[in-house]
Amino acid sequence: MLLRTRNRWISFFIVVWISLFHYETLRMHYLSPLIGRPLPKLKFLYPPAGWIMFFSVDRSYGFAEVYGIKRGQPTLFDPHRIFSTRFVGYDNIRRNVLVAVVSPERGPAFCGYLARKFPDYDQFAVVYGQYMDLVEQPDKIGRRVMYRCGQ
Repeated sequence: MLLRTRNRWISFFIVVWISLFHYETLRMHYLSPLIGRPLPKLKFLYPPAGWIMFFSVDRSYGFAEVYGIKRGQPTLFDPHRIFSTRFVGYDNIRRNVLVAVVSPERGPAFCGYLARKFPDYDQFAVVYGQYMDLVEQPDKIGRRVMYRCGQ
């Protein structure tokens, strides 16, 4: 009987904790717009900097995009097509490894690689995208072409 009561309390705690976790995760971008007003933040659920407080996180975030151009039509490449990885549980693409090719100094080598990997395309463009402020303007992205290949 004691074991059954303990298991019920543990299950209850887990359900409440998961519900609070999902509320706090979805509160700002999904629930508040749905309700039409800002919902209260749960102060004691997370540390002040959030659940990634042990990392140095900036408000801006940069990433790279690679476009293949065929007959004047640009096509955005999936980064997994550019760098094929077969390791299970470790995804370099999600860790933003593609941003390493943004530097124009790496352009000639990367352009050669793209030409060999995707011979069907006439040109390539490497674009740098940046979220200026992920907190205040999460939908605003600035993009700039860093260099072109195969002109």
